[in-house]
Amino acid sequence: MPITSSAKKALRSSKKKRVFNLRRKNEMQSVIKEYKKLVFAKKTDEAQKLIPKLQKAIDKAEKRGIIKKNTAARKKSRLVTITMRS
Repeated sequence: MPITSSAKKALRSSKKKRVFNLRRKNEMQSVIKEYKKLVFAKKTDEAQKLIPKLQKAIDKAEKRGIIKKNTAARKKSRLVTITMRS
């Protein structure tokens, strides 16, 4: 447990940030999962419509520091490439 008042405050703020970060990460993962389901079910039209939402979720996760810049770029690239191959 933290002893100093600044450490206590840091713990409180990190707990709050954790909630927001988990929410953003779960949102990103759920959109990716939904997108992959559509692609593998050969519903490419619906998957194409989901691409902007997918990219927005990844970009927001990157902006907040949940994933790194290159990781975000790699995810977007690979996911869009899946659609083109199918």
